[in-house]
Amino acid sequence: MRNLITDVAGLKVGHAEHLAHATGVTVVVCDAPTVAAVDVRGGGPGTRETDLLAPVATVDGVDAVVLSGGSAFGLDAAAGVMGALAAQGRGFAVGDARVPIVPAAVMFDLLNGGDKSWGEDPPYRALGRAAVAAAGLDVPLGSVGAGLGATTATVKGGLGSASAVLASGHVVGAIVAVNAVGSPLFGPGPHFRAAPYERDGEFGGLGLPGRIPDEALAPALKGHLPRTATTIAVVACDAILSKAQTQRLAVMAQDGLALSLFPIHTPLDGDCVFALATGRRALAEPVVDLTRLGACAATVLARAVARAVFTAKALPVPNAQPSWRDLYGAPAATLQP
Repeated sequence: MRNLITDVAGLKVGHAEHLAHATGVTVVVCDAPTVAAVDVRGGGPGTRETDLLAPVATVDGVDAVVLSGGSAFGLDAAAGVMGALAAQGRGFAVGDARVPIVPAAVMFDLLNGGDKSWGEDPPYRALGRAAVAAAGLDVPLGSVGAGLGATTATVKGGLGSASAVLASGHVVGAIVAVNAVGSPLFGPGPHFRAAPYERDGEFGGLGLPGRIPDEALAPALKGHLPRTATTIAVVACDAILSKAQTQRLAVMAQDGLALSLFPIHTPLDGDCVFALATGRRALAEPVVDLTRLGACAATVLARAVARAVFTAKALPVPNAQPSWRDLYGAPAATLQP
């Protein structure tokens, strides 16, 4: 186990970034067409091919899912991913034609200090192709891929992942680009809101604060530009699920954002969670096992959020938002509750 979404059999992940533009793309590539669903809670989403994921829609599987910076410009990353997969002979067959099915979601990182003067040629199609070429089982975390330009209300955001194994043997994983209008911390920090779900000190081992600070009860919002947010994620499991069951998995997994970020699902976010079911292991008790999968997906996603912030590094730009490590990076034993 790598404590990554790639612990779910049948998935690989690739990143690509453009440091000068302070933006990037992350792609989850499926080894074979995979059952998928999506749950959108934020008030300002930017998505592509999400209608196709409805249980009543015809196409049963997707070839990849894209998470991208760039706001609406970033939706073009999916075209680059489609081109790369088509060159591999992947895609939904219609006669002799093949059309890779690549849903996508984007976040706003256009005002993070990077140079966004790309004119008529935004970088996202090329970044999508590069992310497919880089796809593998080992997944760097922090200021990489779609998380490169991410920020939050209090500390630098980033790209995080985590996984878990249920007693049934099912594997659940998550990957998330944390670019929240809210905060991942209790008040001024350093304690993570996801602390109750941490495993093996994966984001510092600080636990909960001895007292929840008063500031943690009031919503922290991202600076003077609150429309510059959105947290986007993919959760996955190796269970055999229908599209309707996968939709329920996505709905339950959204709670992971509420367990790790505050506030969340606001009118100013475009929060979106995709779910994938790679179909390797049956459910013994469909209702009970699906409930357990969804509950696990929520806690795994919460852990992935905290890992994103814990591993992020500040951008090399003027007035960059400091990272968690910049502010609280002393050894855990010296950080007082």
